[in-house]
Amino acid sequence: MKKIAFAFLTLVTGSANAQPVPAGAPLQLHPQNPHYFLFREKPTVLITSAEHYGAVLNLDFDYKTYLDELADKGLNYTRIFTGAYTESPGLGDFNIPNNTLGPKPNRFVAPWKRADADAYSRGYHRGGNKFDLDQWDEAYFNRLKDFVTEAGQRGIVVEVTFFTAHYSEDGWLSSPFHIFNNVNKIDSVAKDNAQTLHNGNLLDYQEKLVRKLVRELNGFDNVFFELQNEPWAEKGVIVERGLKQTDPVQPGAESWHQVIETASPASLDWQRKVASFVVEEEKALPKKHLIAQSISNFRHQITNPDPQVSIFHFHYGFPEAALENQGLNRAIGLDETGFNGTTDSVYRRQAWRFLLAGGALFNNLDYSFTTEDERGGTPSPKAPGGGSAALRSQLKVLKNFMNSLNFVALQPQRDWLRHTPTGTRTYTLAAATLAANRQYAVYFEGTATATGDVVLPAGKYREEWVNVLTGQIFQEFTRTHPAGLYELRGPAGKGEVALRLTKLEK
Repeated sequence: MKKIAFAFLTLVTGSANAQPVPAGAPLQLHPQNPHYFLFREKPTVLITSAEHYGAVLNLDFDYKTYLDELADKGLNYTRIFTGAYTESPGLGDFNIPNNTLGPKPNRFVAPWKRADADAYSRGYHRGGNKFDLDQWDEAYFNRLKDFVTEAGQRGIVVEVTFFTAHYSEDGWLSSPFHIFNNVNKIDSVAKDNAQTLHNGNLLDYQEKLVRKLVRELNGFDNVFFELQNEPWAEKGVIVERGLKQTDPVQPGAESWHQVIETASPASLDWQRKVASFVVEEEKALPKKHLIAQSISNFRHQITNPDPQVSIFHFHYGFPEAALENQGLNRAIGLDETGFNGTTDSVYRRQAWRFLLAGGALFNNLDYSFTTEDERGGTPSPKAPGGGSAALRSQLKVLKNFMNSLNFVALQPQRDWLRHTPTGTRTYTLAAATLAANRQYAVYFEGTATATGDVVLPAGKYREEWVNVLTGQIFQEFTRTHPAGLYELRGPAGKGEVALRLTKLEK
C-alpha cells in the first residue's frame, strides 16, 4: 500500500461502524482490515524479541542502547510495566538472571515520590523509604516520556501495561500499593483481591495512576495500553486441562503448560472499570489510544468481548488463538512467549505460525537483554527462555516477509494446501475467494521438502520460496497455469520455508 498523502484514510469495506482515521493518529486498527494495525499511515504488524518489561523502572537499564538494538534488527515493538509491580533483584520466582524487572535496592524509580524517612518505619519492602501515593515523581514521568520518545524516533511501538498479576505473597508485598509500602492509609487488601472491585480505597489510587499515565502519554502516536498482565494468575478460571504442547517445555513448567486459564469474573469486572478510566480520560484529550486485554495462555475462544478493547493478547499462544477469534474483527496478539527452552528455532517457528494464522503482534520474551548487556548477547542457560541477536535477525525476516504482502487484503485459510508431506504443518494467508485473490503466503513447517497442491484459477503465477533464516530467495520462477490443480514443490531438502505466490496481471 502506498503512503497516503491526504488527511484521512477512509474505510472501503462499507462497514457502518467504521470511522475515518486522522493522519497523525496513534496506532489504530486498520480500517480496511481490523485484524491488523495502521501506524503512521502504513499497514503494520508488530514483531519483536524484547526485554522483560523493566526498561523504564530500572535505573540501571540503558534503554537507548536497547532500542538501538531493536531498530538495528528492524523490530518495531516493546513492552513495559509501569512500576506497580517489580520482581526480586535476585533470580526471584522465575529464575531470571539479571532480570530487568528486578531493580537493585534504590535503583527502582516509580510513578510516586518517596515519603520522608520515618524512624519508626521499616521502609519499602525492597529498600528505601515508603511511597507517597499522593505525590507524583516527575523524574519517573520524564524517564517514561523520554523512553517513548526514543522508541518513536526508531519507529517502535510501546505497549504500556498498567498492572500485572501478583504471583506470590512476596510480589504483592513489594508493590507500592501494599499497605506496608506507602504512607497513604491504603486499606489492607489480600493479594488476590487487589485487582478486583473488592479492594477498598486502593481502587481510587489505581484510577489516579491510570489517568495520570493516559494524560502524560496522550501526545504520543506509538503507544497502546494493556489493562493487566496475566490476570488468570490470581484465582483464574480453568477452562481446559490436559493440553498437549507442540514445542518442548522448560523443565519445571510442565504442569501449567497443560492447563488453559482465563480471568475470573471479579477480575473481568475490574478490568472493564480500568478500561473505562482510559476511555473517560481520553474523551477530552486529542488522541485516542488502543486498549489491549490479556485473555489466557495458549488459546481460548473469546465470548462477550469488552467493546472498549481492540487488542486481545495471549501468552505462549498457539496459532489457534488467532484462528478461532477472527470473527471478533479485532487484533489478536501473542505478547509473551518463553519457557520452551533456549533454542532460537522454537520461538522463530512460534512467530511464523502465529502471524501466518492471522495474528497481528508477536513478542518473544528475550532473556539476552539484561542490565549487564542492553545489546542482548547470549542469555544465561538458567533463564526460562531464549533470545539472541540471531533470533532477532530471523524475526526481521518474518517482518520483512509480512511487509512484502498486501496483508490487509488477506485472511488465514485453514487446510488450503492438500497432499503435503506427513508431519508438515502449513499456515496460509489468502483472500476469501479465489476470484479476488492476487497473492498467497504459506509457511511450511516440517522436515521433508515442502510440497503440496491447491486448486487455482487460470493465470500467470510468480513463486518465491524464502529462506526463513536469512530472507534470501531459495528459488523463484514464473509459470502459466491453465486453471485447476496447481502443484507446488519447494527447494529440495528444505522443510521449513515460506512461499510468496503472486498472480500476475495480464
